[in-house]
Amino acid sequence: MDIPRAPAKRGRKQILYGAIALVAVVAMTLGLRGLKPAAPEVDRASVWIDSVQQGPLVIEVRGPGTLVPERVRYISAVTAGRVERRLAEPGQEVTPETVLLELSNPDVQLEALEAERQLTASQADRVNLKADLESGRLNQEAAVAAARSAYLDAKRTAEASEGLAAKELISSMEASRARDRVEEMETRYKVEEQRLAVITGAADSQISLQAAQVGRLRDVTNFQRGRIRSMVVKAGASGILQELPLEVGQWAQSGATLARLVEPGKLKAVLRIPETQAKDVTLGQPATIDTRNGLVNGKVMRIDPAVQNGTVTVDVSLQGELPRGARPDLSVDGTIQVERLEDVLHVGRPAYGQANSAVGLFKLVGDGTEAVRTNVRLGRTSVNTVEILGGLQVGEKVIISDMSRWDGYERVSVE
Repeated sequence: MDIPRAPAKRGRKQILYGAIALVAVVAMTLGLRGLKPAAPEVDRASVWIDSVQQGPLVIEVRGPGTLVPERVRYISAVTAGRVERRLAEPGQEVTPETVLLELSNPDVQLEALEAERQLTASQADRVNLKADLESGRLNQEAAVAAARSAYLDAKRTAEASEGLAAKELISSMEASRARDRVEEMETRYKVEEQRLAVITGAADSQISLQAAQVGRLRDVTNFQRGRIRSMVVKAGASGILQELPLEVGQWAQSGATLARLVEPGKLKAVLRIPETQAKDVTLGQPATIDTRNGLVNGKVMRIDPAVQNGTVTVDVSLQGELPRGARPDLSVDGTIQVERLEDVLHVGRPAYGQANSAVGLFKLVGDGTEAVRTNVRLGRTSVNTVEILGGLQVGEKVIISDMSRWDGYERVSVE
C-alpha cells in the first residue's frame, strides 16, 4: 500500500538563490560605477609632441617688417616750373651729374635778366662815383695848395713889413695889417686841409657802400642764375632712383618733391614688435633678419617711444653683405635676442598660455599611448620655446598643440 510522503520545503533554496543573485547584481553595479570612462582617442599625427629639455634658453621676440633705406635723398624743386623733359626712370642707377628732369619757367628767366641789369647799373654807378670823388679830391688838393701859397706869401710880406716898420719906412698900421693877413691865410690853409681830409674819408666810405651794393646785387644775380640752373634737375649723389612722380607737361610748385634717391647697400630693417613683447627690447641687442632669400645679422639701433596699432617700431641696422634681391620695401621677418638663460627647463611653446602663468598640458605616461592633464607653471617665453618653472621633469613628453577640444577630459589615448 502506498505510504504518503511529506512535501519538500522549497522556499529556503529559492531565498538563497535570490540572495546570491542580488549580491551579484550589486557587485556588478558597484564595479561598473568604479570604472573610469573610456578616454577619447587622439591621432598622434595630428598633435605636436615635444620633450622637456634642460640647458641654455635664448629669449627672443619676433615681428614682421620691411627693409628701408638708411640714407634717403629727396630732390625738391628750387623754383616752380613745367616739366619739359624726363630723362630718367625709377630703378635706374644714377651719378651726381645724371640729369633727371628739365623744367622751364619764363618768369624766372625774366627775373634773372632784371637782376643782371641792376648789377650792371650798380657797377656803372660805382665807376662814376669813384671818378666824381677822385675829381673832387683833386680839386680840393688844388685849393689846399693855393691856400698854402697865399699863406706863405702873406707870411713873407708880414716879415718884410716888420723890417720896414722897424726902420720907420712904413707905418705900424700897415705892419699890423700884414700880420692880420698872415693869420687869415693860415686859418684858410688849415680849413682847406681839413676839408681835404673830410673829402678823402667820405670818398672811401661812399666807395665802400657802393661796393657793398654791387656785392648784394651780384649775390642776387648769382641766386637767379642758380634758379635757372636748378631747372636742370640733377641727382646730386650716387644711388638708385626710387621715385620720379612727375611726367612731361606737369607743373611743379617750388619745394615740391621731384625725385627720391636711395643709396644702394645701405638698408635697415624696420620691425613691428607686439607691445607685450617690446618691453624687454633694448638698444644694441643682436637680431636676425629673414629676407626669405637668406639671413642677415644686425643689431637694434632705435626703438620708437610710441605704440601704434598695438606694435612698437624697432629699427635694426644690418651688418655684412645683403642677400641677392634685398631692396627697399621688401617684406622681412625679424628675430631679436632679448636674453640668454643658462641651465633651465624648457619645452616648445604651447599653443596657449602666457608667460609667468599656469596652464594644463597633456603629459604622455606609460608607453606613450596615454596622456594625462598636468598643471604646468610657465616662466619666460621665447618665439618657439618657453621656460618651465614646475610641473614637468627633464625628458618628459607633452602635447604642445591645441587640445581645446578635450578640455573636459583629464586623460586621452594617443594612437
